[in-house]
Amino acid sequence: MQEYAPAAHPGLSAPARTTNGGAPEIVVRGVRERPRGWTAWLSTTDHKKIGLLYIYTTFFFFLLGGVEALLMRLQLAHANNTLIEPPTYNALLTMHGSTMIFLFVVPVLAGFANYMVPLMIGARDMAFPRLNALSYWLFLFGGIAFYTSIFFTPPSAGWTSYAPLSDNAFLPDNGIDAWIFMIHLTGISSLLGAINFTATIHNMRAKGMGWGRMPLFVWTILIYSYLLILALPVVAAAVTMLLTDRHFGTAFFDNTGGGDPLLWQHLFWFFGHPEVYIMVLPAFGMISEVLPVFARKPIFGYKAIAASTAAIAFTSMLVWAHHMFPTPVPEVVLAFFMLSSFAVAVPTGVKVFNWLATLWRGSLVFRTPLYFGCGFLATFVIGGISGVILAIFPVDWYFNDTYFVVAHLHYVLFGGSVFAIFAGLYYWFPKMSGRMMSEALGKTSFWLMFVGFHVTFLVQHSLGLEGMPRRIYWYPNHGNWQTLNLISTIGSFILGTGVLVTVVNVLLSIKNGRRAGNDPWQANTLEWFTQSPPPENNFDVIPRVRSVEPMKDIRREVARRAGQGTETVSQPATTGAT
Repeated sequence: MQEYAPAAHPGLSAPARTTNGGAPEIVVRGVRERPRGWTAWLSTTDHKKIGLLYIYTTFFFFLLGGVEALLMRLQLAHANNTLIEPPTYNALLTMHGSTMIFLFVVPVLAGFANYMVPLMIGARDMAFPRLNALSYWLFLFGGIAFYTSIFFTPPSAGWTSYAPLSDNAFLPDNGIDAWIFMIHLTGISSLLGAINFTATIHNMRAKGMGWGRMPLFVWTILIYSYLLILALPVVAAAVTMLLTDRHFGTAFFDNTGGGDPLLWQHLFWFFGHPEVYIMVLPAFGMISEVLPVFARKPIFGYKAIAASTAAIAFTSMLVWAHHMFPTPVPEVVLAFFMLSSFAVAVPTGVKVFNWLATLWRGSLVFRTPLYFGCGFLATFVIGGISGVILAIFPVDWYFNDTYFVVAHLHYVLFGGSVFAIFAGLYYWFPKMSGRMMSEALGKTSFWLMFVGFHVTFLVQHSLGLEGMPRRIYWYPNHGNWQTLNLISTIGSFILGTGVLVTVVNVLLSIKNGRRAGNDPWQANTLEWFTQSPPPENNFDVIPRVRSVEPMKDIRREVARRAGQGTETVSQPATTGAT
């Protein structure tokens, strides 16, 4: 195809020359070539490449955090074990928790959102592309700053870094400082990203996409962004005060200087409990996209799911002190936080029943994303039930520092976030790569992860009931502790094997997987309208949105024009087809 540059442009000239085929070739001068190869990734402002950079980087940190967890489980496999020294175990504990929360779950959701949100709303990029790129690089530098501490003294105060344990008097090394810098850099990254998502979703939706037609994943990213904007300044203030306590003579958290260690807990958990829903709400959005596609029916209660997302976010700002039930807080205050914690279960239950109703009597297509989606439902419900138990403050007085809390945390975060993230990965991989992943490897990965997860963490409820404290590196041969810990360790390696199967699946499929086409799942939202992977401009033609399921409308229209009258017609190959 012959292309001509506009002659009137002062920076262009177009002398014709003959190519080997005899056709004239237009030579364009004065136009800088775009970077290619790895330099294109370093300088990119394309939301899709930035999304992939987030996903690649966060999964690297996920694997690092998984190795740290396996090392801890090896130490706890037997009573009286001396495989790992106490300082090393404390460092592994701190780095595992911080990595999974600050360097994996929150930013990997930002990665999927970066890639998918503009496509789902019919935009050609994010509102502020350069700010988007800055967000990624700040996140990466935060992770590098955190992990460089292993060459000096890694942090060892736990992922919450409670004062006064994290003060200079107890831990004078620079590991806590590296943790503080990581919180600052990743926090600024998330804050800039949240502002960008908010501006993009508010202002760049396709024609016809009102608030009542937005994909549910986009709804959850919008609420996720609001929560980040509200919560991140609080933890930024907290770690700044901790830094000045450590190095500049202030005493915000030192009671000998007039400060109060409880202030740290209030500030940290005012951020930390919304952070739980920052990690879970976008995962809910992923499930809300996956289930109706593989149930072959519309999502049940679209408006109820969207409204419950906002209700969960609002309520999450009112329950931070249920992490502080053992502290000297008046019982009337504890009762308020107990009741507000129960209230979170109501909109969450609305979501669960709507997802189950979506699956009920659906024409289920048993593909890997649906497996992970159902695994999420089963696992998250168990975590929610144990959360209601822990919200009863007299019960929490017994369970607070036991392995029951460890089990609950992982059922909520791994069950509520990681299974959903893997569902989203298998669901959107064809769009991001243009290739299908292996179903055999995908289902193998799911069953290894599902069985391994429950073998690992279900028995930890029993360890908590038997009184085993959390955050200990050594324990005596007491009761069933050794047997239950050995079972948990075996389960953790089964779980790790399942994750590795998905890694292998991605590596094999990204080059050699079967070609996906534009819309391999016969899905509902606009990202499946464009090519796989999408071109740089996303869409040649942006269709008008007429319902919550615009792709169904497009397929129906294509079928009508083709005279076939069915909804099973595949999406045409061109990005501009309507």
